[in-house]
Parts: sequence; structure tokens; C-alpha cells
Amino acid sequence: MTKAAELRQKDVAGLEAEVKSLQKAHFGLRMQKATQQLNNTSTLRTTRRDIARAKTILAEKQAAK
Repeated sequence: MTKAAELRQKDVAGLEAEVKSLQKAHFGLRMQKATQQLNNTSTLRTTRRDIARAKTILAEKQAAK
């Protein structure tokens, strides 16, 4: 199952929590990059896209109400 399909199964509150946790993770990765502790910089891109994916599905669910 894809990440989008997993996100679509969650309710609005679950999606908001997911976005918040992804944003915290992204902030941590950005701080690691700033202090040159981050080895795999591609994780920044993937977390940014995961945030966008979750926000898109959240917007779809809120518009459907």
C-alpha cells in the first residue's frame, strides 16, 4: 500500500497530527544539515514531499465536509 493510501484512511485529526510530526522531523533534519551532522540530505526532500502529501489529503477531506 502506498503512503497516500495510508493517509487517506486517517481522519482529519489524525492527518493534522501527522503533518505536525512530519514538520517536527523536517525541522530536526534541517538543524542537522545546518550543523553538518546530516549524512543523507535526500531525507529532507522526502520529508518535505510527505508533508505536502499529507496536507493535500487533509485539504481534500476538509473540502469534502
